[in-house]
Amino acid sequence: MWKKNGANGSSKKGATAPTSEAAPPTPIARIGSSHIGRSLSLKGDLCAEEDLFIEGQIEGKITVTKGSVTVGEKGRVQADIEATKIQVAGEVEGDLTGREQVVVLETGRVYGNIKAKSVTLQNGAQFQGSIDMESAGRGRQSQSSGAVSGKSNGLTQGRSEP
Repeated sequence: MWKKNGANGSSKKGATAPTSEAAPPTPIARIGSSHIGRSLSLKGDLCAEEDLFIEGQIEGKITVTKGSVTVGEKGRVQADIEATKIQVAGEVEGDLTGREQVVVLETGRVYGNIKAKSVTLQNGAQFQGSIDMESAGRGRQSQSSGAVSGKSNGLTQGRSEP
C-alpha cells in the first residue's frame, strides 16, 4: 500500500516533514471547564457540570454540580455560588456553599456567608459574614461571625472589613 521510495519521491532519504504547519495552540483552560473572560458581563442564573473560571462580571446565581468555581483577581460576582470547591481571588457579594472546600486567597474579598466542610482564609483576605463548617458525620461543627483569626479550627488568618 505505501511505497518507501515511490515515483513521487515523497519518502526519499533526508526528506523532512513540512514546517509550515503550526502546532495547535494550547488551551487556556483545561478540557471540561468554562471561562468567563474579563470583557464578559452576565446577568441571570448560571448552571454547569464542569469547572468554571470567572474573570468577568456575573450577577445572579451560580450552581456547578460536578466541579469547582474559581473567581479570578479581576472577577466581580454578585451571586450566591454553590460548587464542590470554590476559590476566590477577586470579589464576591453573596453566599458561598462549597460541598468540600472554600478558599479565599489573599487578594479575595467575600461579603456573604460561607458554608463548607473546609474553609481557608489566607492572610490578607477580606471577609464579612459568617462561617458554617460542617462535618459529614457530625452536622454543624463550628460557626463564627465577624473577624476570623488563625485558631485550631483549621482557619488561617484573615481579617473582617466593615
